[in-house]
Amino acid sequence: MDLGLEGKRALVAAASRGLGRAVAEELAREGCKLLICSRGAEALERTREEISELSGEKVSAVAVDLSKEADVERLLRTSEEELGGVDILVTNVGGPPAGRFEDHSAETWRMAISQNLESVLNLTRGVLPGMRKQAWGRILNITSISVKQPVDQLILSNSLRAAVTGFARTLANEVAAQGITVNNLLPGYTLTQRVQELAESAASSRDCSPEEVFAGWEEQIPMGRLGRPEEFAALAAFLASDRASYITGASIPVDGGWIRALY
Repeated sequence: MDLGLEGKRALVAAASRGLGRAVAEELAREGCKLLICSRGAEALERTREEISELSGEKVSAVAVDLSKEADVERLLRTSEEELGGVDILVTNVGGPPAGRFEDHSAETWRMAISQNLESVLNLTRGVLPGMRKQAWGRILNITSISVKQPVDQLILSNSLRAAVTGFARTLANEVAAQGITVNNLLPGYTLTQRVQELAESAASSRDCSPEEVFAGWEEQIPMGRLGRPEEFAALAAFLASDRASYITGASIPVDGGWIRALY
């Protein structure tokens, strides 16, 4: 299937590893001009080189901390310099610390709000004028299955991902008539470093092994296994394409059936 993404300009956040990297690789394979970012410069540069070699496309990269407005502004300036604008924005940041409500200070909450909510607002604010001007754009937010079925011990993520969902659903209505779609992708338990870290945290609190935690998650998933990053990335590429031009305001899980809700 030709997704029609050849030459589209894509900005993918937190793309040095995990789901962000998988999405960046998929978009590059489809012929997108790509700008990726993450906090770690060394890992980011390695990823940039690998994606460029894999896809044959030029890939640009800039190390930024998306919780800092000045860094977001620098990233957006780089997108203008390197790409000439952004057609496809994929927002994505690392999940905040695990724990119960009493485990987190007011400062931890402020940091999570800045990282997981305000970064999405600031990136969207930066690319939206250009999308409106050309009457075409795709905004994809990587959130979590927790927005439909909260996950224990993840109160920060449950709260802030839900806030992004409310923002995106409202924005989708505001920009739909300009040819801009806004959708959320909800990864379930997927084989990434983040999920490995969650397993280790859960194992510590339950006095068991990470392998036992993984086994417990697999029992909850109808498919009986964790997802693969490339399975998630395939949906992202489709939603970024012209083929998905009538899909907006949606929050779509990629979870092997973990969510039991009807909607």
